[in-house]
Amino acid sequence: MSKILLIEDDISFCKLLEKFLIKKAYEVTIAFSAAEARSAIKNESFDLILTDLRLPDSDGIGLMTEIKNSHPHIPVIMMTGYSDVNTAVKAIKNGAADYISKPFNPDEVLLVITNALQNNNETEEVVSKEKKPAKKQVSSENEFVRGISVASRKLLDHIQLVSPTDMSVLIIGESGTGKEIIAKSIHQQSTRKNNNFIAVDCGAIPKELAASEFFGHLKGSFTGAISDKMGYFEAANGGTLFLDEIGNLSYENQIQLLRALQERKIKPVGSNKEINVDIRIITATNEDLREAVKNGDFREDLYHRINEFSILSPSLKERGEDLMVFADYFLEKANQQLNKDIIGFSPEVVTIFQSYNWPGNLRELQNCVKRATLLTRGNFIESEVLPAEFFQIQKQNSFESAAGFSLSENEKETIIHALSKTQNNKSEAAKLLKITRKTLYNKLKQYNID
Repeated sequence: MSKILLIEDDISFCKLLEKFLIKKAYEVTIAFSAAEARSAIKNESFDLILTDLRLPDSDGIGLMTEIKNSHPHIPVIMMTGYSDVNTAVKAIKNGAADYISKPFNPDEVLLVITNALQNNNETEEVVSKEKKPAKKQVSSENEFVRGISVASRKLLDHIQLVSPTDMSVLIIGESGTGKEIIAKSIHQQSTRKNNNFIAVDCGAIPKELAASEFFGHLKGSFTGAISDKMGYFEAANGGTLFLDEIGNLSYENQIQLLRALQERKIKPVGSNKEINVDIRIITATNEDLREAVKNGDFREDLYHRINEFSILSPSLKERGEDLMVFADYFLEKANQQLNKDIIGFSPEVVTIFQSYNWPGNLRELQNCVKRATLLTRGNFIESEVLPAEFFQIQKQNSFESAAGFSLSENEKETIIHALSKTQNNKSEAAKLLKITRKTLYNKLKQYNID
């Protein structure tokens, strides 16, 4: 099996092309920037490289020249949305094996790739055929998905920073943003990774049973205690205890929890014997615990005990650039669970997804993708399988933007104003305009803006 490195910063297009190539029995690694591509080339060997002409941190031809200097045997195919003959000639003169203009058809892509690999005369192809299966497997072991947005990079930095320590972590975020996934990721990158990760939903525990659930009980210690029970603290001994929605604990339960955290000792209900526990505490909340402390609903001493380090779990709205990264991940997962083989999302669905508010965050996205995967009969998820709420007009969205920019009217003037505001930084201007950088380049060409 031939191994291809795909370098493309348009996430939606990149994922679509990746799925198509995997379906055609190629093994694909993707990179969204020149920096990621350099790292991939350093760590893996490839039979062919497909790279976009314009990348956020490099010129495609410059990157290709760099690759050809260090790995002259790997054929490089250039992709671009501009069918400019001069650019094609320049790319081939600089060592490109071939050139594809976007939009292109699948037959053309396969033909160009097949020709480039055949002309390469490398024996590595034979070796690579014995490697991984064509269909990527999504690991259920660690479901943390690395996004590319600023919010996601900050989240990842904080996780990597706090994971090796034993600090108590408070994860703050809306429902459905993946707080338990963050907690699991911290555990898996900690020195406790080989011991238990115990997750507890504090909102689901009746206050009368909380002591028994947390600390265990002996048989006959209360009505209904028909056998000895190990509590969550003892089960997590040596590992990590994750307490979700900790703000739902009653005041009395908060006192019991605080005592256990201070002394690192627990006493099962009905027992006189104390058990030493060595655990790390990670908690999560979707409410403002500082406000709860101020109102007397949450103990201040417990708040400080669990909040040695806080992490914000961003909403899906705050990490818009990651939307299709997550959608693609959930599609892979749904394909496996439902035994389907759907390639991706239609351009119309991508547009609908990007304009929707996602009040249920990642949980809503996952449910939506799984349902759409079940209903889809073709290769791509189309708009007719989306729930009705996606088609309700949300007027506020059409008026909202980070700095009052909209491309609905006076398009050329708005683009010029955005470029002026960002001192001609096209990436920042694209963010202000809420369009992709590639779309901005197309608009600049359309209006002859230098």
